[in-house]
Amino acid sequence: MSAVLKAMEARFEPLTAQHLDAVMRVEQQAYAHPWSHGNFIDTLASGYEAQLLMAGDTLLGYFVAMKGVDEVHLLNITVAPDYQRQGWARVMLDALAIWAKGQGAAWLWLEVRVGNLRAMEVYESQGFRRVGLRKNYYPAVQGQREDAIVMNLRL
Repeated sequence: MSAVLKAMEARFEPLTAQHLDAVMRVEQQAYAHPWSHGNFIDTLASGYEAQLLMAGDTLLGYFVAMKGVDEVHLLNITVAPDYQRQGWARVMLDALAIWAKGQGAAWLWLEVRVGNLRAMEVYESQGFRRVGLRKNYYPAVQGQREDAIVMNLRL
């Protein structure tokens, strides 16, 4: 059974190198093809917006986003498996939208695996719309590739 936390207990804090062990544990639990430790190091070195969603000492999730000229591109958003289906992805998407607007962005962009129907449902419930397809974008099982749906949100 997954643990349930109250929204008032949650807070955001910047992702730093000190958090990488915990982030990597969640990343590896959540995905068949997780980001590498090096991907997160590169994120920090590049100065991307990277936030943790915490409740006490518990890592609920995190997101990484890259700012462009008038847009923000969501690169990774992950809810720890024990806390999925509790609305935390929506909390992070709301926080990302607020940050992006503050940066002068007019759009949020993302890619999602064509097979990740649950994530697409969350994105669409937040106002994202499907605008394109990237063929063979993601690694998949046995050396195969999986297409990505491109989605955007007008801020």
